[in-house]
Amino acid sequence: MADILDFVSERGEASIPELSDHFGASAATLRRDLGLLADQGLLVRTHGGATMSGGPSEVPVALRDTRFADAKARIARAAAALIPRERHAVSFSGGTTTACVARELAWHNDLTVVTNSLTIATLLARFPRLKVVMTGGILRPQSLELVGILAEGTFNAVKHVGTAILGADGISAEDGVTTHDETEARTNHAMVSKADRTVVVADGSKVGRAAFASMADIAEVDILVTDDSADAEELGRLRALGVQVIVA
Repeated sequence: MADILDFVSERGEASIPELSDHFGASAATLRRDLGLLADQGLLVRTHGGATMSGGPSEVPVALRDTRFADAKARIARAAAALIPRERHAVSFSGGTTTACVARELAWHNDLTVVTNSLTIATLLARFPRLKVVMTGGILRPQSLELVGILAEGTFNAVKHVGTAILGADGISAEDGVTTHDETEARTNHAMVSKADRTVVVADGSKVGRAAFASMADIAEVDILVTDDSADAEELGRLRALGVQVIVA
């Protein structure tokens, strides 16, 4: 369904025949999927198709989990390799790619994790050797992150974090690291501000794009880990600004 949402979002509207031609799916299947997306407020059903209710919609984390799975797995392995094997503190923002990185670090013997992501905290709770610090805050259902003043306060109370692992809805030389929600952006910037280094993990579809709210300027990003589908010219611009780019 995430691909259907992308298709409608890029065009502003789409008819059932257009969707059927593009995806090779039956009209009945498409009507069901459009209905489910409409129930979540991600688009508006029309007679014979669907339209967007406003600007580009954020894909909920439950739908994002199935997208670009191979690329995210490669990115996660490359990002996890950057974490020292000795005692270290890592902070994680929410997102499917950051969750993949967290899963790769489950082997670590002396890792403290600070996160506002319910997904990551639940994932790592099964590994007793890891110390997990969870922020407070208001639950944002689209991303399953805790955001707002309480979450920011937790990140600000942490004196030292070695590495921040930051997911993104967009990263570009011009606009920095961005996401769809301004409250989430402020919370994640509080996380970045306490880290010795910031590693952005983003599949190639996010490179060169900008979302609504800024999480970090490019000057605050030390490393970008992405995949080989990323725009080569944009990666060159990021390197020119001092970002170490790792293509997984």
